[in-house]
Amino acid sequence: MGREAACHAKLGREQGAGRALLEHDAVIFRGDFRARVPLAQITAIAARAGVLRLTWPGGVLALELGDQAERWAESLRNPKSVVDKLGIKPGQKVAVLGVKDKALLADLAHKLGAKLLARASSGCDHVLLGVETPAALAKLEALREAVRPAGGIWAIYPRGDKRVSEDAIRSAAKTAGLTDIKIARISDTHGSVRLVIPKNQR
Repeated sequence: MGREAACHAKLGREQGAGRALLEHDAVIFRGDFRARVPLAQITAIAARAGVLRLTWPGGVLALELGDQAERWAESLRNPKSVVDKLGIKPGQKVAVLGVKDKALLADLAHKLGAKLLARASSGCDHVLLGVETPAALAKLEALREAVRPAGGIWAIYPRGDKRVSEDAIRSAAKTAGLTDIKIARISDTHGSVRLVIPKNQR
């Protein structure tokens, strides 16, 4: 989900200042004390007067988020799917190259209501490129020509592999005339970086 905020928090007798993070699987607070609330264990979500309260078997974590409290609550009640986070919408032209995540592929096809393209032809709204090895990064230059001016390439990489880290992807993208604008978590094992044509070159 990717939200983060400085705030005051309270859990039982503990309270203090720190930072709250809304991750894909938990709400985390790090500061004068630490807390981790697994999303799967939350039994109640309430936002009132700028305070987000999360109830789970470990107690009630209260985060003083101000005007962000309701937005955090909404994100928790209605989490975005991976496909939504990638910005993919029905009717768009999407090519998928070297991506092996069957669940992601099924969700993509369902969202689009059409077959995914196995080759990137001119005018793609999105190209999803599986970057399992450094060799895959050599495809970025050619793929730049396949996306429409406002389109983009999602480079999907295995997390923890330094050969194809975010920095490696950004470096290869720069060489290919692309710039990175966003990251998205795909799964516990994979992340992604969105690469686009710089605005002054469209």
